[in-house]
Formats: sequence, C-alpha cells, structure tokens
Amino acid sequence: MALARAAELVGAVLGGGNLTEAFEHMLATHPGWPDATRGAVRDLAWSTLRDFRRSGVVLDRLLHTPPAPAIHGLLLVALTRLRQRPEQAHTVVDQAVQAALELMPGLKNMVNGVLRNALRQRDQWESWAEADEEARLGFPRWWIARLRASAGESWEAALAAGNQRPPMAIRVNTRRTTIDAVLAGLEGAGLIVRRLDNDALLLDRPVPVGRLPGFSDGLLSVQDAGAQWAARLLAPLAGERVLDACAAPGGKTAHLLECADVELLALELDSLRAQRVDSNLARLGLTARVQVADCRRVERWWDGRPFDRILADVPCSASGVARRHPDIKWLRRETDIAQFAAQQAEILDALWQTLAPGGTMLYVTCSVFDEENAGQIARFCALHADAERVPVCGEPDLKLLPNAEHDGFYYALLRKQA
Repeated sequence: MALARAAELVGAVLGGGNLTEAFEHMLATHPGWPDATRGAVRDLAWSTLRDFRRSGVVLDRLLHTPPAPAIHGLLLVALTRLRQRPEQAHTVVDQAVQAALELMPGLKNMVNGVLRNALRQRDQWESWAEADEEARLGFPRWWIARLRASAGESWEAALAAGNQRPPMAIRVNTRRTTIDAVLAGLEGAGLIVRRLDNDALLLDRPVPVGRLPGFSDGLLSVQDAGAQWAARLLAPLAGERVLDACAAPGGKTAHLLECADVELLALELDSLRAQRVDSNLARLGLTARVQVADCRRVERWWDGRPFDRILADVPCSASGVARRHPDIKWLRRETDIAQFAAQQAEILDALWQTLAPGGTMLYVTCSVFDEENAGQIARFCALHADAERVPVCGEPDLKLLPNAEHDGFYYALLRKQA
C-alpha cells in the first residue's frame, strides 16, 4: 500500500505538483492512517525524489518514452525500493504490479516487464549513475554548476548534505522555561541531544513531535538550527517596534517574541499561511498582530510609524532546504532564480522606507545561490546610500551551506544611517 501511495505522490510531482501539498491532501483523505503508514509513505516518496535521477538513468535505458506520470512515479518508487532492499526484489516487483492494477490496470504487464528487465541488469545500475552527473550528485546540472562556481571547495559536500535526510533541531521558548530544563526533559525521554552555538538543540535523529516533552505545552518548537540564527542576529529589544515582513509559517516570528517583549507586526500574503502563524503563536502563548498583506504594497498596510527592526525573510528558490522539499530540485528551473531575485529586490526597496533611521533590517533567504544572496545585497547597497552593512559574526554576512547540523541559509544585516 505504501508503494502505491508513494507512487501517487511522485506522479503528482512529475505532473508539476507540489509534494508537500499533495501529501497533506492525501493525509486529509486518509485520516485513519496510523503513524507507521504515514511515515512509510512519506519516507518512500521523499527518498525517491531525493535520488530521482539514480532511478531515472535506469529507466532511460529501458523506456523509449516516459509513461503517464502515475506509472512513471510507480517505476521510480519501485526502483528506489529495490535499491534500498535488494533482498526483497520479488516482493517489491509484486507490490508494484498490484499498484499498477490499482493505478492504470492496462499497464501492469509493462510495469512487470520493465522492473524484471531492470533487475537482470542490476549490476550496471551503479556505473550508469556514476556516468551521469545529475544521478551521481543528485541535483540538476544547472544547480550543480551554480554551486560549484560560488561555494569554493565546499560545493560537493553541500550537495551531498542536500541528499541526506534533514536533521531535527529544537528551539526553546525561554518565555516559559529554560534551555537546561528542556535538555533535561529530552534526555529523560531517552533522546540524545546536544546544544549548538546559537542555543539550538540538535537531536541525533528525528522523532515524532509527540515524543518531545513540553511540545504541546508550548515549551519548545521544532525549527532548523540554521533558521534559529535570525532572531539572535536581529536582536530585538524590549519595547521596540518590529516587522516580520514574510512571516509564515511563523517560526521566526515566534522566536523574536520569545527573545523580547516587542510590538510585532507579522505580514503574510497567503491567508491560509497566515492562519498557521496565528496557530503557532497561540500554542506558544505569544501575541502579535498578524495581517494578510503583500509587504511590497506599503500603502495598504503601513500606518506611517517606522519600525526599529525588520526581518525580511524573503521568498526565494529554497535551494538551501531541498532535502526537506526534494521536489524543488526537479521542479525549479534556472530561469526562476532571476524571477526570485527581482521579487526580493522589490521587497527590500519597499521595506526600507518603513525602517527608522538608526534601525536595522535582517535580510534572510534559505537559498545557496549568490544572485539571491550576496549579489542581492550588493545591488541594494549600491542603490541606497543610507544603507550600512553591519558585520555578522565578524564577517560581511553569514552564509550557511547545508550540512549535518543545519540547512542552507543566508543572512545580511543592514543599518539605516540617521
């Protein structure tokens, strides 16, 4: 059953759909699924898309043209499972044929024939993958070229990390408890955890949130360790007026409120995503004004009172979090990067006028591409003479590539001269 449902998810992505949205819709239509089923479907779909081309190069040699997305997805999922569990080859092929009967009965013989043909050539799979750059490194060629050009000697390690399962980190709600108390609770629950430089708590392996003592009581949140730099770098002070310009899902919004008693306005363009911000704040016992608005249309939401600090966590390619959203690797196009950069420029230019003289703005992306990061900030500073770069951790900016501790992020801090 997990094979068929995972195939549906991969097929949805092949058809241009969003993996997370497809999975959430699937869960809504199967509310009785136990956690084990949910986890199995998710793990198989996500791992198939992380290694999309390793299975793809096998199909390239066995199919003249790709089949319908549902069957194409099924073959990719089955090949992924065959790589993961070669000792279960007979069972996997049978499960794939049964799934084909459910999805597109007329193609069950084709599925059976392709998979059995693939197994007869099993000893060549690895050499086929090694000969194909996309299969070997797990990313599209244009993505590889961009990272190779910008990340120095770290480019290949960053790609390798982007193909692994993501780490799980905890943020402590210091309004309600202490880091030491949460550490003790996690360790008491049998979890292995360590504290990072920015006070994020990194688990040695992901677990369901239900296993986290204090989660339902709002004592802690799940948030990538790299994302937890935002509130620390913006460093709001009690009584200040703060803007979170692109707030959903609300993790950074909540962290700012946990750090200081500020007057915070959270903007979000999408009304459903704005509801998620409200829900996250309610669980944590925090309060902010959440407004549905396009932050670029300043005249529609700004009351004219300047902000002391602004968090500009802008829409981006999400190239730094592809291991959490592996469909991004195969749905994103190189031409999208320039479009994101143009949108980011509009946001920065619009928000700057709402920042008080002497105030600070933190620019954030979860991208690893320079056009969205350092290049964007260089463009902005060249156009705004009153923008002053503020060092971040002793450097002009903070560039985090994906690794075993965190996802990929970019941070730049700007001060508006008085």
